[in-house]
Amino acid sequence: MAEHGGFSNEDHPITVEPTGRPVRVEVDGRRVAETTSASTLREAGYPPVHYVPLTDVDPALLRRSETTTYCPFKGTASYYDLVPEGGTVLTDAVWAYEEPYPGVAAIAGLVAFDPARVRTEPVGGA
Repeated sequence: MAEHGGFSNEDHPITVEPTGRPVRVEVDGRRVAETTSASTLREAGYPPVHYVPLTDVDPALLRRSETTTYCPFKGTASYYDLVPEGGTVLTDAVWAYEEPYPGVAAIAGLVAFDPARVRTEPVGGA
């Protein structure tokens, strides 16, 4: 189990750890967020997901959605639309587990972005 809030079981391991370097989030070449406080969630069967503090996302670009989903391992996710200035609204492109289960408590206060529509990646050195 990871020191920073990982959840694990034999069938579905999940870990959450600090990313260890800056992370930049962009849509259509425009910066949405940049942070030195990202965490990476690794979940069985899925690619790694970078979570960034909601406070490091430009609030003018987010609009709360009514969408929610449930994950038996993380809890209930709330969604946001991404509303880039002069761009197309990306419906439900951002999600957050506002009250995640204890095994993944490290993602509380953080948001993730749909990798099919938003570029989220570490920048700089290793």
